[in-house]
Amino acid sequence: MMIVKFLFTLLAVVGLVFARTLMKLAVIRKRVDREIAETRVAKILSPGVVENLTVLPIIDYFKAREDVKTEAGVSYHITADGREILLDVGANGKKEHPSPLLHNMKKLGKELKNLSMIFISHVHLDHVGGMKEQKSGEFSLSAGPVELPRIPVYSPVNLKPSAHNPGVEVKVIKDPCVIADGIVSIGAIPRALYLLGYTCENSLAFRLEGKGIVLVIGCGHQTIEQIIQRTRALFDDPIHAIIGGLHLPAGGGRLKIGPIDIQPIVGTDRAPWNKLNENDTRAAIEAVKSVNPKLVALSPHDSSDRSLELFRAAFGDAFQVIEVGKTIVL
Repeated sequence: MMIVKFLFTLLAVVGLVFARTLMKLAVIRKRVDREIAETRVAKILSPGVVENLTVLPIIDYFKAREDVKTEAGVSYHITADGREILLDVGANGKKEHPSPLLHNMKKLGKELKNLSMIFISHVHLDHVGGMKEQKSGEFSLSAGPVELPRIPVYSPVNLKPSAHNPGVEVKVIKDPCVIADGIVSIGAIPRALYLLGYTCENSLAFRLEGKGIVLVIGCGHQTIEQIIQRTRALFDDPIHAIIGGLHLPAGGGRLKIGPIDIQPIVGTDRAPWNKLNENDTRAAIEAVKSVNPKLVALSPHDSSDRSLELFRAAFGDAFQVIEVGKTIVL
């Protein structure tokens, strides 16, 4: 009898937790709908162009050479006509100094002093330097002192530099805008995620001369459908390439808490019993096919081996898996 009462109480508590979370999610959804409706989206008439563009993965889950480190996080070094941009700063899950980011930059011949800007796609631990940073609304390149040049840092929400890398100015970007010739923020797109709550993510668009728009994406929590819709609203140019994470952990993600695979749960606006699956990957593939890009490079940090297989089957020679140390030349 005692066991029955205990189980009944436990189920009641779990039910209340789920109910409370779903109610909170409904409130966040209303906020998201309002913010999307209020975002000023209009054709960008003079975005400029870039003539030369490369993307070098600094942090990701797979690697192309043995002397670099990997983790379930993201950082891309982008060179656009001589401007050097760091998109996101990885996870540094072990709180190392130098961090995997700094270690890999050194091995790959990149220096912080040459950066023109840092672009933070969204404030999740695998993009801002760790869980402590996510909770405190900061970003950190390492677990020890790092000297950054006086460059702008762009973020979709309020963000502070950590005590390890002080002295830079963070600029919040909500609406689409031209950052430099041919380099455009497509604007923050919010989403209500079941466990992670309100999540606001931004992406970069490069207008590559003679080819079209190259999208570089952090995690794709906005969904690729929303990203494509926003990009089409901003540009008349075709989408030439899609590079980055789309959070498609069908069949098993990269992050686990004990035996529990959490990635199919944390990256969706649905309840845990309706987690991300292969149908979501197939829907994303159809959305990407609709714009017929010449290159699709998918990050494995938040997409499963099964999703990578499905993308490879769908896009053939136009597809590649992002690997640390393997430069993507556009």
